[in-house]
Amino acid sequence: MTAEQIATSGSPAAGADNVLGVRGLEKHFPMKEGALQRVAGYIRAVDGVSFDLRRGETLGLVGESGCGKTTLGRVVAGLTDPTGGGVYFDLDDATRDRLDHLLSADALTEQESGELDRLKGAHRVDHLQGEAWRRFRRNTQMVFQDSFASLNPRHLVRDIVGRPLQVHRESGGSDLTEKVVELLELVGLGRQHLYRYPHQFSGGQRQRISIARALALDPELIVLDEPTSALDVSVQAQILNLLHELQSERNLTYLFITHDLSVVRHMADRIVVMYLGRVAETGSTADIFGHPNHPYTEALLAASPDVLEGEEESSMQALEGSVPDPARPPQGCRFHTRCPVATPICGWELDDVVLWLQDQEGLFDEIAGVERRDPFSGELTFQNEGAAATLAEAIRTGPVPDAMRTALERLEVKGRTVHIAFNPVDEVMLTRRGPGHEAACVLDELPSASS
Repeated sequence: MTAEQIATSGSPAAGADNVLGVRGLEKHFPMKEGALQRVAGYIRAVDGVSFDLRRGETLGLVGESGCGKTTLGRVVAGLTDPTGGGVYFDLDDATRDRLDHLLSADALTEQESGELDRLKGAHRVDHLQGEAWRRFRRNTQMVFQDSFASLNPRHLVRDIVGRPLQVHRESGGSDLTEKVVELLELVGLGRQHLYRYPHQFSGGQRQRISIARALALDPELIVLDEPTSALDVSVQAQILNLLHELQSERNLTYLFITHDLSVVRHMADRIVVMYLGRVAETGSTADIFGHPNHPYTEALLAASPDVLEGEEESSMQALEGSVPDPARPPQGCRFHTRCPVATPICGWELDDVVLWLQDQEGLFDEIAGVERRDPFSGELTFQNEGAAATLAEAIRTGPVPDAMRTALERLEVKGRTVHIAFNPVDEVMLTRRGPGHEAACVLDELPSASS
């Protein structure tokens, strides 16, 4: 049996244009505290992400650690249910357009509501049941970052790679062994590796075993979660080349999750840049690397100068500071707390003042209390009137960012309390920057792009 003939049954209809449609996807994790483990808040790991994944393409998902990439990948693969929004599987263009119309409508008629429920039942991953769920499950596989942890150390390679074929009743007995051999040969291993355990292989070989297992049912989509990050550079190249060859031979679709920009430039057709659970920018690989339209994207490129070799270097500074708390994401633009080109309309709030105070030696220790009226206003109470006056003076004329100062609507000192209010703004949404290119930034053009 040839590699192309392995487990061909159960593939999505050839007329479907989009393997996946992600719409308003959210995944929030509850934070519990106290003896009764009451929910005190939620970590917004994924907080309203939308994109399409077309058949045969590679979509790169990039961002810093903690931005929600892996969580998004696990939801897409059906390994965990979303908190809100949904992942829609196997959509043709007409069905996708109709779904988008129904999801965006302010009000639905009874007939439209029933139609939306039918579309969800047929395509939304967490609503699939029975044969529809099995069809999705066999056509969406995942390769994990840690190949050792994702392979059962007590099972032989024959059992690990052959398990999907057994679960879906594709093969058994001696026929199963031969199919496993074909899969191993497809990824550069062989019959001699059938009866070995995972610990007897190198990291690169274990990742090849993981890929063979993912290919067993001839899936449409493979979610690759940092598949080469734990490997040596030479082994990385081998795995990436293998993935390229398999994609061209089998018309596979990849969701490639990575923090390595040089890898994603080599692999991806399109890129989604994530920051703190949201999409900061999305576009073709050429647009993202050649004409970035979000300061975060430029900062990532500045932190990886090797990917800009032979091109004009960005004037943007590398990232400073840490990612904000995903349980309390910043208002407006979520990147404004670290952005070197932030403006007064980026969404300044009381928490930004507190964050700035943390770097002021002595003054932060004088805070006696913080009371928030809403995200953009509240009061800071200090232990003495002198500290309150010092903060007010620093905000009016001192070293706070000019954009923060300009965004102030009210600054008033009453004894030991400083009353602060900023101009409220809405969440910064993605806007079109070119064909298939969107960015969530209030600036029409980055300063470095216009200079």
